[in-house]
Amino acid sequence: MGCGQNTVDDESTSIDDFLGGAVRLIQPKQGYRVSMDTVMLAAAVPAVAGESVLEGGIGSAGAAICLARRVPGVTVHGIEMQDDMLSLAMRNVSHNDLEAYITIEKGCITNLSAPQSRYDHVMLNPPFLPAGKAVRPPAESKGLAHMDSAASLKDWVRFAVHNAKNGGTVTIVYRADRVDEVIAHLHRRVGELTIMPLWPRAGAAAKRVIIQGRKGRHGAAHILPGLVLHGDVDRYTSEAKKILWEGAALDLKAFA
Repeated sequence: MGCGQNTVDDESTSIDDFLGGAVRLIQPKQGYRVSMDTVMLAAAVPAVAGESVLEGGIGSAGAAICLARRVPGVTVHGIEMQDDMLSLAMRNVSHNDLEAYITIEKGCITNLSAPQSRYDHVMLNPPFLPAGKAVRPPAESKGLAHMDSAASLKDWVRFAVHNAKNGGTVTIVYRADRVDEVIAHLHRRVGELTIMPLWPRAGAAAKRVIIQGRKGRHGAAHILPGLVLHGDVDRYTSEAKKILWEGAALDLKAFA
C-alpha cells in the first residue's frame, strides 16, 4: 500500500504513512482501512491545479488526500454517509493540513434531487461485493465499504455521471470480474473508456481494474497492457513503487 511507519494514535486507531510519508492517515485498527486500490485511484485521476474533483463515499479521505498532495492547487469535495468515517475524514484532512483544498459533507450518493455542482473529475471506489452473494465483513464501516447495501453499483455510476461536467472524467477502481457491469452502466453516457488491469504479479489474473472515461463522449474503448504490482523478488515492481511510495501519477495515456 505504500505504507511506511505505523504508529499508535489511540487504542482504536493507528497512524499510517502513504506516498513515502507525504501522507499520514489516522485509521481504525478494526474496520475499513485504506488499501492499494485507494492510492491507485487517486493516482489515476488526470487533474491539474485549479480543477475540481468529487469523490463519492470518501471514507477516511485517503484518496482525496493522496490526490491533493500529488496535485497542489486541486480542490476535492467528498460525500460520506457514515458519521464515524465522516469524523475520521475531517481529522485526516486537518492532520495533513489540507483544509483549504478538501471539503466534506454528509450525504448519500443516491440523493440526486438537489441541484449539484459539476466537477472536472469524479472518482469512485464503490463497494465491490454484490449484496446477498458474499459474507459481509462484521465491522460496520468495512461492511458498508465492501458490500452493496443502501446503494447499488448502478447508483454509484449514476452519481458520477450526474456530477461530472460534460467532457469531464469519471474514474472508478473496481473488481475485474465485475467490469462488464460497470461498462454497462456507463454505456451511452461515458465514452472513450480506458480499462487498466492491475495485475498482482506477471502472469496472474487481474483482481482490480481502473476504468476511466469522459462524460458525453462516444469514442472507442481501449484495454491497456496494465500494471504489474508485485515482483517475484521485490515486494513491489519499480513502476508500482513510483506510484505507491513516490506519489507519481498513474498516467493511463502512457500505457496506451
